Amino acid sequence: MKKIIFKNFLRETTEFFILSSCAVTLIVWVIQAVNYLEFVTEDGHSFKIYFLYTIYSLPKIFSKLLPFMFFFSIFFTLIKYEEQNQTLIFWTNGINKLAFLNVIISYSFLFLILNSFFSLYVVPISQDKARSFIRSSNIDYLPLLVKPKKFIDTVERLTIYSDKKNKNTLENIIIKDSFSRSKSKIIFAKKGYFSENSGNNYLILTNGKILNINEGKTNSFDFNETQINLSKYTSKTTTTPKIQEVNSRNLFKCLLKKNEQIYDNVNSDFKCRNKLSFRNKISQELLSRIFKPFYIPLLSLIAGYLLIKSKNSQNFTNYKFKIFTTGVIAISVSEISTRFYSSNVSESILLIMIPFVLFFLFYIFFMKKLNVNII
Repeated sequence: MKKIIFKNFLRETTEFFILSSCAVTLIVWVIQAVNYLEFVTEDGHSFKIYFLYTIYSLPKIFSKLLPFMFFFSIFFTLIKYEEQNQTLIFWTNGINKLAFLNVIISYSFLFLILNSFFSLYVVPISQDKARSFIRSSNIDYLPLLVKPKKFIDTVERLTIYSDKKNKNTLENIIIKDSFSRSKSKIIFAKKGYFSENSGNNYLILTNGKILNINEGKTNSFDFNETQINLSKYTSKTTTTPKIQEVNSRNLFKCLLKKNEQIYDNVNSDFKCRNKLSFRNKISQELLSRIFKPFYIPLLSLIAGYLLIKSKNSQNFTNYKFKIFTTGVIAISVSEISTRFYSSNVSESILLIMIPFVLFFLFYIFFMKKLNVNII
């Protein structure tokens, strides 16, 4: 009988978690996808790149939402059982509240493993894969971004100004190509148009002048027609991998090595620096990936406090609110504490111990509420 009850509870909780987490993840994904539209509207990337980049952000969103959705699933299912008097039936049939809580806690370790798998492996790979699309992308939509009487600096090192634009044709064009602080090229042209050849975008310019500036020295020459290969330019979108996008193995290597090293990270180089601030960032990221999932058993324990009181108890509504608020605070603590991790383990040990100490204290308090003897 007990096994059937526990299986039904875990099945309903799992079903609710899957449905609710998928729904909330998709809602957050749509909201973020709207923000990512700047890749097309401002940076000139194609809609294909935009779509692929947003798709690969799904694992990160799911991983971020997983602790809260797990807590909410346990919370919702226990409230439903209480409202339908199912928990009352459990207690009258001899099911122990502490045993029920232990089942919930044991169940939480499956989500701890799932969250750890996403944090340590899936999310970094998906994030770097998303960044790789930006790295390999051409500025496909630059012709659409060029507006009359506006300076367009979407492209790295390149600024384009046009006095008039008629479909694909530009008039009175000024282009500045900055090679470095002391070396640049300025092009003046009466007319120009965009052209595509062999997958590359070109800007064809006619009747103009090129002004070369090199360390204060200037030379110029006129031209009847010239072309600029826009495919060799990149967007200002960040293409180098962030620490959050580097796989955990490379971060461990970087943390253990004292000398500066270069580690190949899929399609890019992750440069490991020996600066204390940089190593602290790596420590924060690694410890966050490893220890943040350990808050999940604590969240299951907090939700399990709903087993203590029945719906007929005085101020049960306030009690539910307090339990929910406590869970949200625990999630907030898990997010905030990771920002204070450092490469010095002794300095971070107290932060690392927070979920374990809180779990122990909450569990002891739960037993006291049930008048269970603590040996």
